[in-house]
Amino acid sequence: MKALLVHPHGSNWMGSGKDITTIFNLMPPIGLLGIAAFLETKGMEVEILDCYGAPATVERHVADILSRNPDVVGFSCTTSSFLEGYAIAERIKELNPDVRLVFGGAHACSVGPSLLDAFPAVDYLIIGEGELTFAELLSAGFRGVESIPGIGFRKDGKGTLSAVRENVPDLDSLPFPAWRRLPGFPRRYNLPLFSYPRAPNTSVISSRGCPYQCSYCDRSVFSRGFRFNSPDYIVEHLRYLHRDFGIRHVFFYDDLFTFDRKRVERFCLLMEERRVPVTYNCIARLEHVDRELVALLKRSGCWQVNFGIESGDPEIVARHRKLYDLEQVREKLSMVRESGMRVKGLFMVGFPGETEESIRRTIDFAVSLPLDEINVTKFTPFPGAPAFATIREHGEFREDWPSMNCMNFVFVPHGMTRERLEELYNEFIRRFYHRTRIHWGYTKMLWKSPHSIAVFLRNLPEILRFELQQKW
Repeated sequence: MKALLVHPHGSNWMGSGKDITTIFNLMPPIGLLGIAAFLETKGMEVEILDCYGAPATVERHVADILSRNPDVVGFSCTTSSFLEGYAIAERIKELNPDVRLVFGGAHACSVGPSLLDAFPAVDYLIIGEGELTFAELLSAGFRGVESIPGIGFRKDGKGTLSAVRENVPDLDSLPFPAWRRLPGFPRRYNLPLFSYPRAPNTSVISSRGCPYQCSYCDRSVFSRGFRFNSPDYIVEHLRYLHRDFGIRHVFFYDDLFTFDRKRVERFCLLMEERRVPVTYNCIARLEHVDRELVALLKRSGCWQVNFGIESGDPEIVARHRKLYDLEQVREKLSMVRESGMRVKGLFMVGFPGETEESIRRTIDFAVSLPLDEINVTKFTPFPGAPAFATIREHGEFREDWPSMNCMNFVFVPHGMTRERLEELYNEFIRRFYHRTRIHWGYTKMLWKSPHSIAVFLRNLPEILRFELQQKW
C-alpha cells in the first residue's frame, strides 16, 4: 500500500498581501517525517508533499498527488491549514473516490471525531500520536477500524472514536525522521534569519508532551505527560544529520528541552566528549535556569536560548502562564547573555483580561530586558487550549480557522478594539527594534551569522516590494 503524506500550507501571514515568511524561516514537517520513517520500517511505500517547501495552487497540488497514484493520502493540519488541506482532499475525492483520505495533526486532535460530521470527504482521523495508529490502519487495509485505538471513524453516519491510543512510552524506539524523503532538504529549509551561526541547519524535536497547563497551549496531540529521547539517541541523531546532510546547527523545537536536568547534563557531556560538530539553540523555562546549567549549555555548543516570557504584567502572568516570578527574569536572562549565548524573548499580546495598561507594561518590561531579539505573537484561542472553552466570556472571538495562526487578532478582550491591539503590537515591535543596541547587535551578524546576511540580501528586492505594498 502506497501512502502520500501532505503538509498543507494554510495561512501563516497577516491579512492580505504576498506571504514572504518562508524567506525568513522554513521549518521541515518533522511530525510527518517521523510517521514516514515508521511506515518505512513496516515495509510500506511512502512519499511526502510539503506545501510550504513547494507552494502551489490547490489544483496543482491535487494533480501532483494523483500523478503519484497513492492508495491513501494523509494530511497533517494545524487549525489555520485545515481548510486548505480539506480543499485538496475534497478535490481528490471528486476525481478519484477510491483514494482513502486520513487527517491528523493538531486540529483533528483538538476538535475530535465530530470533525467527520461536517467534512464528508475525510474518511478517517488519527487522534493522538500518528506513528502506530497510521501504520496499523494501513496494515489492516482499513478493515476493523473499531479495534484500532486512536481512529476517528463514522458509525451509523456519525463521527466516533475507536478508543484512546496510549502514547509511545519509549521515544528511542522510533527511527530518526525520514529526512531523505523531503525534497530539497536541507538547502530548501532554514531557521529564522539571524538565529543561527552556520548553515545548513534544521529543527529537531527530542521530547513530547508538557506537564504545565498554560491557558493558550494546545496539548491535544501529545498530552500533558513528558517523554523524551535519551541523550545518546539525540547525539547520534545530530551526528547522522551532520554526516549525511552536512547539518551544522539545529534548533531543538521542544517546549521543555531543559525540563529533565539529568538528561540535559548527560547530553552536554556527550556533545563535548564526542566532539559533535553541530551547534544548537533551545527553548528553556526560566524556572530551570541556573549558572551551572548555563555553563553546561555554553560548553556543549549552545548558541541561543529562547525563553517564553509572554507578558510583563504580573496579573496576566499569574492568570495565563503561572509558575515563575517576573523579578527573576532579568537575572536569569543576564546569566545567559553574560555567558556569550544569545537570548530571545517570546511574548504574546491580547490575552483575555488584557488592557492597554497591561500591554504597555509588557512593552516597557521587554525593552528593559537584556534580550537580543524578540518574537511577539497574537493570542489565539485554539480549540485544544484551556482558554477555548470560555473564551467568549472574555471578549469578541472570530472563529475563522485560516486566520488562527497567531498572526491575527481573532480574539479581542473586553474594553479593547482590534485596531488598538494592532497599534500596540506595532508599537511593541518598533520600540524594541528601533534602538542602537539592537541595530549594533544585527551589525555583528555580518561575522556571527554570515549566511543570514546573504539570504537577506538575496531576497532584499522581494522584501522591499512587500514594504512598499504595506505603506500603500
